[in-house]
Amino acid sequence: MKNARKIATRAALEAGKILKERLGDVRVIDYKAAYNIVTDVDKASEAKIFSIIKDEFPEDDVLAEESGFTKGQTSKRRWLIDPLDGTTNYAHTYPFFSVSIGLEEEGKRILGIVYNPMTDELFAAEPGQGAYLNDERMFVSDAKTLQTSLLATGFPPDTSKALRTNILQFKTLTDQTHGVRRDGSAALDLCYVASGRLDGFWEMKLAPWDIGAGSLIVEEAGGKVSNLAGGPLDISTGHILATNGKIHDELVEVLTRLEKEESSQSQS
Repeated sequence: MKNARKIATRAALEAGKILKERLGDVRVIDYKAAYNIVTDVDKASEAKIFSIIKDEFPEDDVLAEESGFTKGQTSKRRWLIDPLDGTTNYAHTYPFFSVSIGLEEEGKRILGIVYNPMTDELFAAEPGQGAYLNDERMFVSDAKTLQTSLLATGFPPDTSKALRTNILQFKTLTDQTHGVRRDGSAALDLCYVASGRLDGFWEMKLAPWDIGAGSLIVEEAGGKVSNLAGGPLDISTGHILATNGKIHDELVEVLTRLEKEESSQSQS
């Protein structure tokens, strides 16, 4: 695994260099939807990561945000690549975005790398090896209650029931905690939970490349990840709750109760 970690780190740093150098010089290539844009920088960053990883590991599958799925030669491992997590932030020069690279083997997350080029912070983890911020061990916070916690979330990119539920959860938890942030990069939000800057994070309708790396980093920092109901995390569903572990059950209770309330209101 040392070689995979070394290569993924190099890919993240080189992609991050592209993001930093091109900040403020973005050409929007495509609108996936009014709220979901793709820029030439997304594509340049992904091309850099893809070339580095496939040169070293041609046998591996790759699932990347912009290019989709690329089958490898043996398909035992799958890389999860988000070349620019926080594209909208980036397009507006709002400095909260990241490069996220995860690796799975037979469905198990075995490597997570997230890089913030604006702060030069590299978050990394492997199973059983702990979580690191620039080579220093990091750990989740010690907040024991929601009342003393700082949370983050992200809104689903549509106008569905999930968005209405998320807004209700956001409003309610803002009143019950030290605050709820919405910064626009799930990978960084997860790393902020891992480093103790945040105590919890939840979001719906994410993609595997959004959370594949960060979820492992949270776990290796001593935190807990699950689906929104507290069950096992399935990165293919895109629903995630990550906390320091101490507030997890309390947050699950609030989120599930509010989801039921929104469902009841929608049906009435």
